[in-house]
Amino acid sequence: MANAPVRVRFCPSPTGNPHVGLVRTALFNWAFARHHQGTLVFRIEDTDAARDSEESYEQLLDSMRWLGLDWDEGPEIGGPHAPYRQSQRMDLYQDVAGKLLAGGYAYACYCTTEELDTRRDAARAAGKPSGYDGHCRDLTAEQKAAYEAEGRTSIVRFRMPDEAITFTDLVRGEITVQPENVPDYGIVRANGAPLYTLVNPVDDALMEITHVLRGEDLLSSTPRQIALYRALIELGIAKDIPAFGHLPYVMGEGNKKLSKRDPQASLNLYRERGFLPEGLLNYLSLLGWSIAEDRDIFSVDELVAAFDIEDVNANPARFDLKKAEHINAEHIRMLDVKTFTEACGPWLKAPFAPWAPDAFDAEKWTRIAPYAQTRVTVLSDITDNVDFLFLDEPVEDEASWTKAMKGDPAALLTTARTNLEAADWNDPESLKNAVLTAGEAHGLKLGKAQAPVRVAVTGRTIGLPLFESLEILGREKSLARIDAALAKLTA
Repeated sequence: MANAPVRVRFCPSPTGNPHVGLVRTALFNWAFARHHQGTLVFRIEDTDAARDSEESYEQLLDSMRWLGLDWDEGPEIGGPHAPYRQSQRMDLYQDVAGKLLAGGYAYACYCTTEELDTRRDAARAAGKPSGYDGHCRDLTAEQKAAYEAEGRTSIVRFRMPDEAITFTDLVRGEITVQPENVPDYGIVRANGAPLYTLVNPVDDALMEITHVLRGEDLLSSTPRQIALYRALIELGIAKDIPAFGHLPYVMGEGNKKLSKRDPQASLNLYRERGFLPEGLLNYLSLLGWSIAEDRDIFSVDELVAAFDIEDVNANPARFDLKKAEHINAEHIRMLDVKTFTEACGPWLKAPFAPWAPDAFDAEKWTRIAPYAQTRVTVLSDITDNVDFLFLDEPVEDEASWTKAMKGDPAALLTTARTNLEAADWNDPESLKNAVLTAGEAHGLKLGKAQAPVRVAVTGRTIGLPLFESLEILGREKSLARIDAALAKLTA
């Protein structure tokens, strides 16, 4: 298998909203496949009818498309190993389970839940491993018949070998697991439904997956799957055992594993806030991997060129929202202005924009966009940055008003208004000089002098370059807002 073309898979369950840990797994598989000119198989593990939903399935596909993580085989594309939804592959699993039973690799287990609990409690009390004790491993035909006569149902258990299993993890190195730590395990429920423990490795075998790159939480299942692979090879169902690489945990607040229920874990949150796909992927790739010790910002193409699974760090990675935002901001800066202008589109109209649809002025937006691009961290920031252009009145922010209107703001604004009225409104430098000289007349430097003007015109103390903003808003509206502020100050 060493020289076989790389084939990896991304196989989420369609339950709930996609989360960043899932995306990190998808990204590493995708980057590994693209780096090695291999194949990414996108497979949907939808055998849990109680939790799976079509809405979640559609969200998974939409999220992969938005991120630009294209797949080579899978939903909507097809491929030589179709179908790619487990719910449509049940006959395959039943066939394999039957062959495992017939070959002696699996057996029927009639133990009740109560019996299992009792024996586990006894094992714990005796200081012994509390996994399944092999009670039904070697039942005779008569014993099976007796259980069935009682009306008992059976699950199918895989028979683990009585020897240690050693494998080399691509991230963690050589791992050996002793047999007492990996007891026989269920692969088919009593109602005949196959379990994840069967369907996942069977699909990997039938789809000829060469590398299984997945989360650290699945590491404990690897010895079981390796034993199952060996049985599938002997049965002629599998060709090889794939190489395994277990990705480090992503940690959230309180040094705990980032849960899919954690608000900052939801991929939808980052889409709604206006993260760029390339910015988010850049950050997520740093959760366990790095392109270089002194470099955090890089393109997706550079990621693919440099990525290899053996460079992934086994230590847990901490999700840092501020760093994610910083990296996204850098990617926003790297956009050409036209692309940035278009990318902001959704946040300049309902439901995000607070102004009426007919108040939006595309010409003003195009003029202000280059200044806004250097200020925003995520695209949704654009709404608050440019609302003063499209609202009838600036946003009322009492905190900003109180902060800016200190000393004798009415006198300063009166002088500034007089200077601005005589200024050249096609030249931001002329507008700057108007406010600068007004400040000098009142013993204020430009920073202090422009604060009341900014709040009067935009409603906020922080925002886009003031004098370019005044020019784009226009003489009439700017002076009218200064007049309104003066009226408020002198009321």
